[in-house]
Amino acid sequence: MTAHPGRRRLLAAAGALALGGLAGCASLGAAGTAALRSAPPAGLPRRVELAATPFYPQEDFQCGPAALAMALGAAGLATPPEQLARQIFLPGRQGTLQVEMVTGARRNGALAVEIPGSLDALLRETAAGHPVVVLLNLGLSWAPSWHYAVVIGYDLDAAAFLLRSGPIERQVLPFETLERTWARGGNWAFVVLPPGKLAASAGETQTTTALVAFEKTAPPLRAATAYRSALERWPGSLTLAMGLGNSLYKAGALPEAETVFKNAARRHDAAAAWNNLANLLLERGRLREARDAAQKAVALGGPTLDTAQDTLRQIEARLTASASPRRKAPRDRAARR
Repeated sequence: MTAHPGRRRLLAAAGALALGGLAGCASLGAAGTAALRSAPPAGLPRRVELAATPFYPQEDFQCGPAALAMALGAAGLATPPEQLARQIFLPGRQGTLQVEMVTGARRNGALAVEIPGSLDALLRETAAGHPVVVLLNLGLSWAPSWHYAVVIGYDLDAAAFLLRSGPIERQVLPFETLERTWARGGNWAFVVLPPGKLAASAGETQTTTALVAFEKTAPPLRAATAYRSALERWPGSLTLAMGLGNSLYKAGALPEAETVFKNAARRHDAAAAWNNLANLLLERGRLREARDAAQKAVALGGPTLDTAQDTLRQIEARLTASASPRRKAPRDRAARR
């Protein structure tokens, strides 16, 4: 189905508005090199190599576009590094900022999810089949040399990660070296995924942040696919339910959107969900059901009260208009011979 730009604008869950400023950096926590040597994560293979990850050797200052092209290619969204360079490379800085990497992934159809800054997260993502873009500082803290690389695997027995990095297609980097250079880069990393796949190490907040941003530029049905997968993992999330309902609505999938909003409204008793359900029912011509939903949204009050009251007024106006007696058309009084 296609989007319908003329439709009413629906509300997002209030919680979604507070997610955009979350940082992607985190401490190494308990899963540093020493911890990995003494107690490797349970349930992971001893060795992983995502050999099918494409390789693009880096040109001068072009590690960002090259790394992103490799990650997009692994996600089935092949994009040449030359094209990405035009989108994300900043000549004045002779490089690419982290925000450009993330927005560049979204611009080319991918879900970009920042992951925890731990070695454990790198292991879990690559074991799940997800290459990880990492920001390393190959210089010193006071004289940085920033570099993006792609982690494509690990070897627990050798205590080493496998990377696509710069001109090297298969770099073997000891845990200690990556831990040190990654820490100097702020332990920042993200995965690039097709809609419908979820990061193995990211929690609900990180995933929701990524989805809310993805929805802004993605085709509605692709956004719905991504939201649906996340909602299956975190069924109690109002923000994810609202995102799914809104995406389905924008795609014109009204029966499916109605089901999602109805379930969210009943489960969370949230004004935004009742308001969106009311708008959808209004559009479908089910005015009395729409009025009931809008009245519940108004009764709950809160920051969406003005919007809910406006929705209710529109529904009542439609009900009044539909109840007014229609003027009968004059009969044909043409004379008959």
